[in-house]
Amino acid sequence: MSESGGRKDRPWVMRTYAGHSTAEASNALYRTNLAKGQTGLSVAFDLPTQTGYDPDSPLSRGEVGKVGVPVPHLGEMRKLFSGIPLTEMNTSMTINAVAMWMLAMYQVVAEEQNPDLSPEEVAAQLAGTTQNDIIKEYLSRGTYAFPPEASMRLIADMIAYTVHQIPKWNPINICSYHLQEAGATPTQELAYALSTAIAVLDEVKESGQVSDDDFETVVGRISFFVNAGVRFVEETCKMRAFVQLWDEITRERYGVQDPKMRRFRYGVQVNSLGLTEAQPENNVQRIVLEMLGVTLSKNARARALQLPAWNEALGLPRPWDQQWSLRLQQVLAFESDLLEYDDIFDGSHVIEAKVAELVASARAEIDRVQEMGGAIAAVDYMKSELVSSHAARRARIESGEEVIVGVNKFESTEPSPLTADLDGAIMAADPEAEKTARASVEAWKAERDEAEVAEALEALAAAAATDANLMAPTLAAARAGATTGEWAATLRDVFGEYRGPTGVTGAAVAEAGAELAAVRERVRATGEELGGRLRLLVGKPGLDGHSNGAEQVAVRARDAGFEVVYQGIRLTPQQIVAAAVAEDVHCIGLSILSGSHMELVPDVLDGLRDAGLSDIPVIVGGIIPDSDGRRLRELGVAAVYTPKDYGLTEIMGGIVDVIRRANGLD
Repeated sequence: MSESGGRKDRPWVMRTYAGHSTAEASNALYRTNLAKGQTGLSVAFDLPTQTGYDPDSPLSRGEVGKVGVPVPHLGEMRKLFSGIPLTEMNTSMTINAVAMWMLAMYQVVAEEQNPDLSPEEVAAQLAGTTQNDIIKEYLSRGTYAFPPEASMRLIADMIAYTVHQIPKWNPINICSYHLQEAGATPTQELAYALSTAIAVLDEVKESGQVSDDDFETVVGRISFFVNAGVRFVEETCKMRAFVQLWDEITRERYGVQDPKMRRFRYGVQVNSLGLTEAQPENNVQRIVLEMLGVTLSKNARARALQLPAWNEALGLPRPWDQQWSLRLQQVLAFESDLLEYDDIFDGSHVIEAKVAELVASARAEIDRVQEMGGAIAAVDYMKSELVSSHAARRARIESGEEVIVGVNKFESTEPSPLTADLDGAIMAADPEAEKTARASVEAWKAERDEAEVAEALEALAAAAATDANLMAPTLAAARAGATTGEWAATLRDVFGEYRGPTGVTGAAVAEAGAELAAVRERVRATGEELGGRLRLLVGKPGLDGHSNGAEQVAVRARDAGFEVVYQGIRLTPQQIVAAAVAEDVHCIGLSILSGSHMELVPDVLDGLRDAGLSDIPVIVGGIIPDSDGRRLRELGVAAVYTPKDYGLTEIMGGIVDVIRRANGLD
């Protein structure tokens, strides 16, 4: 024991964000991770599940089991948690648009595991978190399913239900993590996350489903999911600012008297945006520094922590890579003396000054959002601000003002044994996962009572057309055997479809340095040779909603003089081909970060060939292993860009080269 002489604090909940291929494979991974000392589950769902589509939907092609586990029906949820007692577990589910549906299936599986207890008794024992933050989906991650107002109604319904029926459940995790990934400064991360929390609490209050006496409990169940970057002193101050501002908002705006209910409770996934493909071994110390930013300050310490793996910029981490990240947490918690002391920053003038600065700037930005009518009304504004901030950061990296070791400085390196076999350094998703999932849905539908399902979905639609709480009809649909896609389609029919803002049009214009000016001149001259302005179509096929890369390419292309066609996320290959025909473009750039490039890119190439446009060059960007990149070029892709290609202006020059070659100008 150290000189502190005090009792050592309990460590935070240690999670590993995991799920892939199939429910059976993910279940085996969870049980292995729990045996290694992980103290909570963090479930990653695949993109069809997150966005409310079944594996047999045309939009699901290439996406099934790639970035998480497919859970299209109750049978797969049973497999996912087989042998894991849910009433004894703390489970975090990274799920947003269909959070209500996933919680319903989770609760039903828990009931099945405990047949001697009533559904109410089972629900009272469940502990965990559904992310359920839809506003950040419109701003940064793109896995929304319904329009904003309807989505907020679902959130309020879930909060009201859990407060009364599942009191140990965190029904929403206000998620600033993806805001930072989308380019947010610490001020923006603070302001936009807290503005989202205000919008959620206002929605719950206005719904009338929670009494004034229970509203403090609602506030006490709100949790946050935060990002931590490598600037760990600034991140420590950001977390202390979060604590101060949340206490202020809940006390002054909502009149919460109990200090425990005003406590800022948060979990963390440290930064993935800063992980590099170049010299990826450097990612380990980045992850450690980011972990320190949310653990060093006792008064602002994370309640739960999950770390990415060193090789996530290369592809899907293997179980060993995830184990390494878990061990980083365990060494800090159990070998160091961190948990033996009170807050080591109390009384620091440097920390206090930085916290005060962040609090003041975030408060001003919160006020700006509120003046616009709140977070929902300000979605377009916040999106444009994030795109602009991200563009400014990219410009600093390209200029060398912001140093990224191994990327724009200290680039020479010894061969790394970790990446000697690049294809072996990552895990490949099961190529049969989509086929397996489609077969699972077919078998499930064959065994269920179709009349019971139809009746349950009709009741859901009827309830959605009123202001009734939708949790009860959702539970009924889960018990009847409806699928994820059927539940979401029923609500889409009532609520309508929605496409979020791209933020590109309102993004700030980059300063034209010598390099950008030179590329701009080449764009102009090549356009004149071809008889008009060069047109670039930026497309995001599939369900991948991580649009940061596509948005930054679109913004820089605009600044380089291209006419840019960018329609946002979630397009089919056929829609991209149709846009290329309609807009008469000179080049198509596809951005895919979900690993579905080997399915979706060939579909676009085939579509162009069928339309008689095989002469339009196609370039592809994303997390693409070298072997896949070689295969794509063999299929006819003109160029492949991965995270190591950070110079956007240089990429613009490469696009001009591709267009000139395709048109016989060189």
